[in-house]
Amino acid sequence: MALPTWDHPEPLAVDSAPVPEYGAGSLADVLPTLAAGMSVPGMTAAIPELTPADRNCVFLIDGLGWEQLRAHPDEAPFMSSLLASSRGGTGRPITAGYPATTATSLASVGTGLPPGAHGLPGYTARNPATGELMNQLRWNPWTDPRAWQPHPTIFQLADAAGVHTAQVSSPTFQNTPLTKVALSGGTFHGRLSGEERMDLAAEQLAAGDRSLVYTYYAEVDGKGHRFGIDSDPWRGQLMYVDRLVQRLAEQLPPRSALYVTADHGMIDIPFDEQHRIDFDEDWELRAGVALLGGEGRARHVYAVPGAQADVLTCWREVLGEQFWIASRDEAIAAGWFGPRVDERVYARLGDVIAAARDDVLIIASEREPKESAMVGNHGSMTPVEQLVPLLQVRT
Repeated sequence: MALPTWDHPEPLAVDSAPVPEYGAGSLADVLPTLAAGMSVPGMTAAIPELTPADRNCVFLIDGLGWEQLRAHPDEAPFMSSLLASSRGGTGRPITAGYPATTATSLASVGTGLPPGAHGLPGYTARNPATGELMNQLRWNPWTDPRAWQPHPTIFQLADAAGVHTAQVSSPTFQNTPLTKVALSGGTFHGRLSGEERMDLAAEQLAAGDRSLVYTYYAEVDGKGHRFGIDSDPWRGQLMYVDRLVQRLAEQLPPRSALYVTADHGMIDIPFDEQHRIDFDEDWELRAGVALLGGEGRARHVYAVPGAQADVLTCWREVLGEQFWIASRDEAIAAGWFGPRVDERVYARLGDVIAAARDDVLIIASEREPKESAMVGNHGSMTPVEQLVPLLQVRT
């Protein structure tokens, strides 16, 4: 008796996904490396290409991936001139971590831990204590921040070791739970304009013999989501932030290193049924699913009890040529969320996890109308989303 044949190409193998470079070249490795160079106890210089400096500033530009920067030298002449300096002069990028999304990446930056350890594994994730989806960017519904993410931040550890530590960002972010669990420690300075942030970041860098300063700019990401990275508004933001980087670089005090990085890249997805698969209108994908988490290119799928295997099989059959589809345990074993996943984090991950390889989204037009309307998207492990710069200016 002949065995049945698979009537379409085999689904993408879980272990074929390009896993982030945890432990040697990811966002989670940046601050521990800088702190180790300032003799903060317990820190390891995980990125060997970086040279220690007494004063370190990290400028994180939300949404500015490596590939987008390389593709726009005219809009970003100053940062383009620094491409060869990336990752300690190797001219190479680092990786964001999975999923490549803001809440996850900022937690990785601030705690020095990969997502499986800090426990913010996506844009939305299930809270095992309540069974509800939690938006980890907006912290809705409310849950105790310290219970959700109990690890100290690198800023807190550096401050305790006598390093002058400061964050310079929008005043809007000063008291948010995400800031508390990911970026707190030392002093927060809220400034509205980008120019004020650059000037104050330089002042704070000079305020100590050993300093660790973080500053942030959001609107490259904002314009990318709304208009796409092939739009004039996005290019205008890139031009503006390029001038901000130069402004800060020109004010660096002696013995300083400025690192310019990002939390993820971005990709524009066309508005048609081929590229945007609507979960809310697809009975096959909805079958056996209790909750749909994550975002369009990095989904956490939570099955009703007993339906996990059926949901995994269905999602692989329907989407497996375009997405890496893994069970929770397969994704953990493949290292998608880092070398380990803490026990408290395990059930936050989807029973099924879908990471886009192709230019495609799983939208949810009814339950996620705003997110489903975004032009620019991110989240998965493709180079356009995953690779981010680590540009360097030293004095």
